[in-house]
Amino acid sequence: MIPDLSPIFASYATLRDEADAIFAHVTAKYPECVTCHEGCSDCCHALFDLSLVEAMAVNAAFNAAFGHGRERSDILTRASEIDRALTRHKREMFRAEKDGESPRAIMARAASLRVRCPLLGADDRCLLYDGRPITCRLYGIPTEIGGEAHVCGLSRFDKGKSYPTVRLERFQSRLDTLSREIAETVESRFELGEVYVPLSMALLTRYDENYLGIGPARAED
Repeated sequence: MIPDLSPIFASYATLRDEADAIFAHVTAKYPECVTCHEGCSDCCHALFDLSLVEAMAVNAAFNAAFGHGRERSDILTRASEIDRALTRHKREMFRAEKDGESPRAIMARAASLRVRCPLLGADDRCLLYDGRPITCRLYGIPTEIGGEAHVCGLSRFDKGKSYPTVRLERFQSRLDTLSREIAETVESRFELGEVYVPLSMALLTRYDENYLGIGPARAED
């Protein structure tokens, strides 16, 4: 049986609200620079992985919104196709690393990949907007990760000027802490705090006792 994880997900919701508040603050201060609008889907083609707590939160929101029906089936079909494509890309990058390509070059190539999110509807609107990940919530304002600044190419922030910048690593650190709390609470036999998955896999995964590593390992037949 999965223990009560609601306090952890309440903390995640608070973190998500913080991201929304930061985005709203920057938008209010620089309305001419933030060009995000309904129907713009530039950020819905970016690749990024989710930590356990966020993957589980997205999965729960998806199951609550799409319990059954054709639309759920279509989303999961797209997620499966995308996940297979991502697996191919990761294999290619692994081979490139083995062949001596620099990690920086590999990361730059990965950043240039464009894959349509399975939750992006035909009208270029998110089908799970209220449950979208924190990365999606901060896209469109200046961010920084690993010492490098990033901003949406469609925004109007001027190069060389100073703007409030979100350090994504601070958010990721807190997400990692919550993920470790899940592993500790369920007394998992796995290193769940080290697991990161793309959104497509988060939708496809069943986060049950077996996945979470609750209880003794099953004997092999």
